[in-house]
Amino acid sequence: MKESVILNNISAKFGIEELNPMQKQMAQTINVPNVVLLSPTGSGKTIAFTLPLLKNLKPANGALQAVIIAPSRELTIQIGKVVQAIASDFKVTMCYGGHNFEDEKNSLSVTPDIIVSTPGRLLDHIKRGNIDVFRTRLLVLDEFDKSLELGFQDEMERILRRMPNVSRRILTSATMIDEFPPFIKMEQPTIINSLGDNQPKKRMKILQVESDMKDKLQTLLSLIANLDDDKTIVFVNHRESAQRVFEFLYGQKLPVGLYHGGMDQIEREKAVLMLNNSTFKILVTTDLGSRGLDIQNVSHIIHYHLPLSEETYTHRNGRTARINETGCIYVITGPEEKIPDFVEFDDTMYLDAERKPSVRKEMETLFFSAGKKEKLSKGDILGFLSAKGGIEGKEIGRIDLADHYALAAVPAAKVHAILKSIEKEKIKNKKVRISIAKQ
Repeated sequence: MKESVILNNISAKFGIEELNPMQKQMAQTINVPNVVLLSPTGSGKTIAFTLPLLKNLKPANGALQAVIIAPSRELTIQIGKVVQAIASDFKVTMCYGGHNFEDEKNSLSVTPDIIVSTPGRLLDHIKRGNIDVFRTRLLVLDEFDKSLELGFQDEMERILRRMPNVSRRILTSATMIDEFPPFIKMEQPTIINSLGDNQPKKRMKILQVESDMKDKLQTLLSLIANLDDDKTIVFVNHRESAQRVFEFLYGQKLPVGLYHGGMDQIEREKAVLMLNNSTFKILVTTDLGSRGLDIQNVSHIIHYHLPLSEETYTHRNGRTARINETGCIYVITGPEEKIPDFVEFDDTMYLDAERKPSVRKEMETLFFSAGKKEKLSKGDILGFLSAKGGIEGKEIGRIDLADHYALAAVPAAKVHAILKSIEKEKIKNKKVRISIAKQ
């Protein structure tokens, strides 16, 4: 794939007019067999490794050319969307747990050029004969350190044994790896170390917020009242805490969403999409939300609970100040709570206890019970709502398509009128269930 086409796609899809230094370095590794990219969260590493990957692709030939392995479904989805947007001439298929297996199998019936997958799901497809990786030349192991931490070494070794023809390997990690497992065959790799470049922490302000009580809910509410109306992510340490904090903020009539590992995959996907389309202004999450989520323009990170490790702290904070943006970090500390050595404050924030939260829901999300697999497009939804919903196209916000459902953001003040107008209407001559999306 020509570099000019790749760069034009990056500009058109992501508004990036110039690559950062790390991405430029990676673009020059097209002829390097083994590359290790050490890069911090939020530095643009997905685009960085996609550049040499696509430049090495041959015209589509009916065989799988490249495999990208990521440790989590969230990261797999994020990478897949970026690669799909840039690789305009190639078929990209995502495979991960929680996704409909038969849909994936059907998608693999026409061999993709690129697969983005979690280790377990890819191995499952290989063993069932749904995909042949024997001729694959290009391999990316993203967040390899996390894959080892989560215990995926056995699956990856079994996958790579079936890939004897790999000639280009890219491994990304947030930490330096002392020794690579022999099955990866990373002999004499070229190392691109950007861990000290453009560090997000240089663009962050870290503030301590002291709570008079061990239960920090009222302090959290007061903190939110003292912030502007921008996107905020609240991190807690346990699922039960996430549910409790969410229910408290929801009870205060705040536009808040919930994200944790005990939720169904679709509910998690919806939570992220509804934060991105501004239905939610606040997301309460466990550390599952600290990696791999495609959330734009997060201004505030709140540590409701102190992080349990420096790595966790870094990845939580990495949800803001991405690429060249800035962000604020707020750490709520309870009485006599021991602050870890790795948490260093720029200042203390004193709250105005009289202020009331001003965050209000401006958008609502409509849920359509049909998606890409039912041949529904964003244009279909936009045209339908404009023609039948009594709303102008410019009032309609972000539209997101999944395999079997779609979401469309509309003004909250008009959502009930829109639903009334379309309740008996068909979209593309089909009766599709349409409702207000809920958590």
